[in-house]
Amino acid sequence: MNKGIYIATLESHSGKSMISLGLMRTLLGKTVKVGYFRPIINDVPEGKRDNHIDTVLSYFDLQLPYEDTYAFTRNQLIQKRNEGKSGEVIDTIIRKYKKLEEEYDFVLVEGSDFSGEGSVFEFDVNVVTARNLGIPVIIIASGKNKTWEEHLGSLRMAYNAFIEKDVDVIAMVSNKVLEENLESAKKHMREFLPEEIDVFAIPLIETLNNPTLKEIVKALDGKILFGHEFLNNQTGNFGVGAMQLRNYLTTLRNESLVITPGDRADIILGALQANISSNYPRISGIILTGGLTPEPSILKLIEGLSEIVPIISVEDGTFNVTNRVGAIKSNIYADSIQKIETTISTFERYVSFDPLVERLINFEPHGITPRMFQYGLVKRAQQSKKHIVLPEGTDDRILIAAGRLLAIDIVDITLLGDVEVIKQKIMKLGLNIDLDKFNIIDPEKSEHFQDYAQTLYEIRKHKGVNMDMARDWMTDVSYYGTMMIYKGHADGMVSGAAHTTQHTIRPALQFIKTKPGVSVVSSVFFMCLEDRVSVFGDCAINPNPTAEELAEITISSAESCFAFGIDPKIAMLSYSSGTSGKGADVDRVRQATEIVKKKRPDLKIEGPIQYDAAVDISVGKSKMPDSEVAGQANLLIFPDLNTGNNTYKAVQRETGALAIGPMLQGLNKPVNDLSRGCTVDDVFNTVILTAIQAQGMGAE
Repeated sequence: MNKGIYIATLESHSGKSMISLGLMRTLLGKTVKVGYFRPIINDVPEGKRDNHIDTVLSYFDLQLPYEDTYAFTRNQLIQKRNEGKSGEVIDTIIRKYKKLEEEYDFVLVEGSDFSGEGSVFEFDVNVVTARNLGIPVIIIASGKNKTWEEHLGSLRMAYNAFIEKDVDVIAMVSNKVLEENLESAKKHMREFLPEEIDVFAIPLIETLNNPTLKEIVKALDGKILFGHEFLNNQTGNFGVGAMQLRNYLTTLRNESLVITPGDRADIILGALQANISSNYPRISGIILTGGLTPEPSILKLIEGLSEIVPIISVEDGTFNVTNRVGAIKSNIYADSIQKIETTISTFERYVSFDPLVERLINFEPHGITPRMFQYGLVKRAQQSKKHIVLPEGTDDRILIAAGRLLAIDIVDITLLGDVEVIKQKIMKLGLNIDLDKFNIIDPEKSEHFQDYAQTLYEIRKHKGVNMDMARDWMTDVSYYGTMMIYKGHADGMVSGAAHTTQHTIRPALQFIKTKPGVSVVSSVFFMCLEDRVSVFGDCAINPNPTAEELAEITISSAESCFAFGIDPKIAMLSYSSGTSGKGADVDRVRQATEIVKKKRPDLKIEGPIQYDAAVDISVGKSKMPDSEVAGQANLLIFPDLNTGNNTYKAVQRETGALAIGPMLQGLNKPVNDLSRGCTVDDVFNTVILTAIQAQGMGAE
């Protein structure tokens, strides 16, 4: 079930506040707890709060801590981007959003305002954010002061940008259009949108665009002389009071803002009297220009009036003030109750969101992004802390990764090796971790050494192993670490940074053994591409699997996908697609596919199929138009080790993809093998994978 919606625009002053307020009212009528989140907010002075957030929290009385409602200010975003830390930005946004998702029934996410420095790349940030949060989008654009071509062109551009990143657009709103053009706007949007996307058009409501006296005071840095309690008065129009009073009175309109030099007592008093007269329209306020204020006698007279609109004194001249007032963009504030209610009522009049909300709640996101996947890994590992042994305790990469893992308290770790050597390396690397948090064991000096050797002897004596051999093998860190798992002193092991694959997994095959019904130990890599996660198997263990072994590898890989929140669409790769190819290699893949279909009819599988037809939707539909997998595969099974290993490395190097793994599958307890060229990130991620695997094996 979906738990969020992203409100996005590609310009400032689009009117997305109306959609946010209206949708929040609708959501609160459908579900109990609704959260509110803004990934990026405008910069605010120290000690101040974002106006959008304050308005929503205050009006709807949301019991949500302010600091949980946003991730970064615009300046922080620019700084992170300039430092090359865009990935950190997305990670933080995901983490904060997911926290709200866990605590609330639904979360309303509001995109950027597009004002000030950094607005050029903000649209891309919104697209990437929506994709990584895995939630659908409502796109909004303003038609004010635009031609049809400009307005519809911007909507089409925004739609295409989200769709290209595989973000679901659920509705589109053409805002601030003329009343007589509402139906035309919906008709034009429908021309380039699929039927399942809702389209709405909202007219320009002048009263919502007009600033309040409070906004004018702020913009002009004015001094309030009278009428503090009426600062939320909205201006209908404004005009300069420079002519004689008898002539000026005829120009007044409802909610007029009077702009006049501060020494024009006749205009000031005349406007105030007109405001309380039944024969003239009400005025919203008076701006006194030139830094001038009325004489004391006039001020005394004004003080005695029964009803006074706000009177504001400003330093600037009349001409400049008039221009500046005309340029003020109105906003909605927490205390603008009338404006908020007008906004919500306008939304409810022109937007039928009840059916849309039902669709939102039942919406299922497509796929999973790399950032979402990595966030999910950490959250899964935190659910039940596991104990992982790292036999290569003197390797710098192992130690740095272990330090990171202990810092976030995600797993318990045991390092194997010479205790003093490891402690010296930890200090030399400057790891900011309490040494007492590192559990370090020297196998030969361990209190369990004799027991482990005896256990190994009992397990392998039928294979000709004697006690001396068992003791000798137990000095080997791979054997010792594997025995820790066997004896229940650790939940999993990660090795291979300084040892071969064979050295790492041989002990596991000898006494950890494979799961019941499994004869083949295989592996998968989680390939974190730019916009999706694909699973590659087997790229590390089996050189030339038979059809039966390939089928078993496929089923194990599918189970691994399910375990990590990925719904597998399986492509059995070969050099031809469908029935076109002939030869022993393609026949083996075809046979393996049939075996999987018989054993697991619930799995979505296609094979044989070429790589491009498996992952490219256009190629897939042209070659295999009736396939539910072609063009959408996320689990790719390679026919042999040569193909798989070279492909994963080529994809990793040429695209910059993060390859997490290999993760071994088929063993009774998790043992995972690192590449000797692994990075600190590889170690970090593989330990987390191993911990999650151990959670799934806890009951075995």
